[in-house]
Amino acid sequence: MYFVLEKYTIAGGTASEIAAGVEVAVSEGRLSPGATLPPVREVAAQTGVSPGTAAAAYRMLRERGVIETAGRRGTRVRPRPASTFREEIRIEVPPGVRDLATGNPDPRLLPPLHDALAAAARAHEERPAMYGTGDDEELLDLAGQRLRADGVPAAPLAITSGTLDAVERVLTARLRPGDAIAVEDPGWTALLDLVGVLGLRPVPMRLDDEGPLPDELGRALRAGVRAVVITARAQNPTGAAVSATRAGELRELLARHPEVLLIEDDHGSGFVELPLYPLAGVTTRWILVRSTAKSLGPDLRLAPVTGDPVTLDRLRGRQRLATGWVSHLLQHAVAHLWRTNAVDTSAVAASYARRRNGLVGALAVRGIPAYGRSGLNVWIPVADESTAITRLLSRGWACAPGARNRLGSPPALRLTVSSLDPSEIEPLAADLAAAVRPAASGRYG
Repeated sequence: MYFVLEKYTIAGGTASEIAAGVEVAVSEGRLSPGATLPPVREVAAQTGVSPGTAAAAYRMLRERGVIETAGRRGTRVRPRPASTFREEIRIEVPPGVRDLATGNPDPRLLPPLHDALAAAARAHEERPAMYGTGDDEELLDLAGQRLRADGVPAAPLAITSGTLDAVERVLTARLRPGDAIAVEDPGWTALLDLVGVLGLRPVPMRLDDEGPLPDELGRALRAGVRAVVITARAQNPTGAAVSATRAGELRELLARHPEVLLIEDDHGSGFVELPLYPLAGVTTRWILVRSTAKSLGPDLRLAPVTGDPVTLDRLRGRQRLATGWVSHLLQHAVAHLWRTNAVDTSAVAASYARRRNGLVGALAVRGIPAYGRSGLNVWIPVADESTAITRLLSRGWACAPGARNRLGSPPALRLTVSSLDPSEIEPLAADLAAAVRPAASGRYG
């Protein structure tokens, strides 16, 4: 039996068959993101299976991150189905349009890699990394020195393949489907997708320029979240950075819930001018992750992770069961770049700040609220994302819709300023003013 749904017919005699069919339809585009699926009992009646079998199929799809349950709105395909990769989730940038949507760093501010890769090759020739080789000791030592200089408590260290790699392994080791997790809203799209894939229940926290609002974190903690994810600096997409005062307020709240897992994301290290005010160590279980992707280049991605001994042991155990280790060639290359101070971090941070602050200031003169305390992005509240994006495209600018980053916060646009030339700031601000209507707010949501 079957159930007809727009361009797709739900069919199958078992839960696995029904789930597989829906997943293929999503992957092939016959079921689009946001498409509503029929209730479990209707699927059961039309396919000839029991309601329990139909419910099991939907449960499989939720666990795979393909669908989500939206309360009274029923069950629907997730906006970004996590088990598929489709071009529709990308921003289409027509020829001749300036791309301010992709979130990349400025290639001109990334270090040359010739010497670092040559040093890595020499290290490999002298002592090839084989199965069972641990993380590079020099890289661990350099990472530890930098973390301690920023006030992070001395704790075990590990090397992972980027922030999301570390976060996924820790969440998998510590949480179970259905557990609640506090996340920033608006927040990092990859993290929000990961939360859905793992079957976790996101509890949004609104934020301002100084990070998550204390009242929002307090509400989430009282609601029983088992984990909290906070971006220390260069928050994606708003540019928020946790201040000294805010850090004290957040630490006080977290100290009352020592059993909560704290995940701190400091991907802004190396390209942000603001200091780190760590929360690390205030709870019993915690990690702090530092990715090199933005400061050294997306293809030179790895992330030192520090945390309490039990959580770090679990992370390493999960890593051994999967990739095993991060390429030692990459580890040697990063160690060389750090040891030789190949990146003038102050100059890089100042360059990004000039572009970001220049655009925020130019918009303020025109009465357009915009936010970007640190990092690569500027966040601009708007009345309607689609209308603003269309108007900007007609003026030669492509930006990212805030819908990808939002759970319950109001509409906005995300502009990546890393490639902006100073001469472009005024024309861009003028076009933005013509394309958006002010939505004044002292917060992001």
